[in-house]
Amino acid sequence: MAVETDHGIGEAVAARIERRWATLSIVIVGVLVGMATFIGIHQATMPQGRVETADPGTLHLSGEFIESNLGSAVEADGSVTVRAIGQQYSFTPQCVVVPLETPINFRATSADVVHGLLIEGTNINTMLVPGYVSVLPIRFKALGEHVMPCQEFCGIGHQGMWGKVKVVDKTEFLNRTAAKRRLTCVD
Repeated sequence: MAVETDHGIGEAVAARIERRWATLSIVIVGVLVGMATFIGIHQATMPQGRVETADPGTLHLSGEFIESNLGSAVEADGSVTVRAIGQQYSFTPQCVVVPLETPINFRATSADVVHGLLIEGTNINTMLVPGYVSVLPIRFKALGEHVMPCQEFCGIGHQGMWGKVKVVDKTEFLNRTAAKRRLTCVD
């Protein structure tokens, strides 16, 4: 008789523990659903504060993305702005030079279809959508070269769409910009 009583107590304890874990699981799922709902509604009612556009039909003719304005340039505040265009099947410029330990803003767009801008070894990974300007801040902490493949399928020549980012010493970068306003690896 004592064995049956201990068995009944064990079942009661196990049932109570299972109810607690089930309740905790339901609460966690409820919190996650609530967070997803809030974020979804908040993003739908509060879009990005600033969305920049660019006319893909006139990128090379006028405005910020004309060919003479592409590449790296030092701004008045000491930061660097890199402007680039993705187009089937290349990046223009194909290779950009940036300084070490300096705030950098990548500003890029697409002239034709959706492309991907990925700089390997960094957190830069975005889509270049025709008509919109993607702005990505970064600061490189090591010298070297980073491969920049297109990671969005953009057509039959997609696999050959590669670029490069070359990180150089800040003094070398400033010396090079003294001779030329916009830098690429070709300079």
